[in-house]
Amino acid sequence: MRDSSSTRFIRFHLKIRHLVLLVELGRHASILHAAEAAGLTQPGASKLIGELEHALGVPLFERLPRGVAPTWYGKVLIRRASAALAEMDAAHQEIIQGQAGFGGRVCIGSVLSPASSLVPQALKLLKERNPRIQVAVSVEGSNTMVEQLRAGELDIVIGRIHDPAAGVELDFEPLADEARSLVVRAGHPWLERSDLGLEDLAEAAWILPPPGRLRDRLMALFIARGLPQPADIVETLSLPLVTRLLAQGERVVALPTGLVQAELEAGTLAVLPFELGLRADVYGIVTRKRHQLSPSAGAMLAALREAAGLASRVPPILPPPLQA
Repeated sequence: MRDSSSTRFIRFHLKIRHLVLLVELGRHASILHAAEAAGLTQPGASKLIGELEHALGVPLFERLPRGVAPTWYGKVLIRRASAALAEMDAAHQEIIQGQAGFGGRVCIGSVLSPASSLVPQALKLLKERNPRIQVAVSVEGSNTMVEQLRAGELDIVIGRIHDPAAGVELDFEPLADEARSLVVRAGHPWLERSDLGLEDLAEAAWILPPPGRLRDRLMALFIARGLPQPADIVETLSLPLVTRLLAQGERVVALPTGLVQAELEAGTLAVLPFELGLRADVYGIVTRKRHQLSPSAGAMLAALREAAGLASRVPPILPPPLQA
């Protein structure tokens, strides 16, 4: 429950132009450029910031020689302002699409493994029931997508929560973890070796995900043995690029085998005879706490739960009938 001071702040101090300016300041880190993007003058923007800082009693931005940087309080307000504007935009789009007889729009994000299996299954279920729903799918790292979810840019994420502070604001329905195997092209010379060790892998040419928890764990295997970390690295999350790079040479990648099952069965890729002992954290369906999903996002969530086998454990969120 909100206290009276919070209610007074929202009702008497906070205005839409404050929210717009905050979001633009988060994008530009310059009062001048943020003011131009928000349709304000620089003195007008400075006045709005001053009003917020006075009402809240905390500094929101640090004034630098070139631009501004948000304080911790400023970052909180920017994130919440972005979410609030995203909610109003979603409401506007939902009303317009409902009037036109469309099925609405939902934006989801997924880490690589469920993006190649769970998400397509869920999309098939969703489209069989309501082909008019428009779905935008992005594939990124969990940290990036969770921040987009908190800011209201995504409706649902299939990924991991690494930041405990973010976890307080989110609901998490666990799905699975992923064992990683070392995948190479068919005919790779190491496939015939029974004495393959970490020393060899330290010298290998690798394909790695962007910096993050999984990559840190992989590098920790070398560090714990006093070995140098691999130096010849290509960094990507693009599965088509990964398979192309593997086919072109001697590179190694740590992947769940399910991602390349078709290539393994076709004999174009193979798994090295080395037990890496590396598993990613459990991924799951992530949504915002105390947030009412739109009918289209609710239908997407129900399809994801059904495709993941969660439908019998979690009551689905079903949308009301859409206008004809």
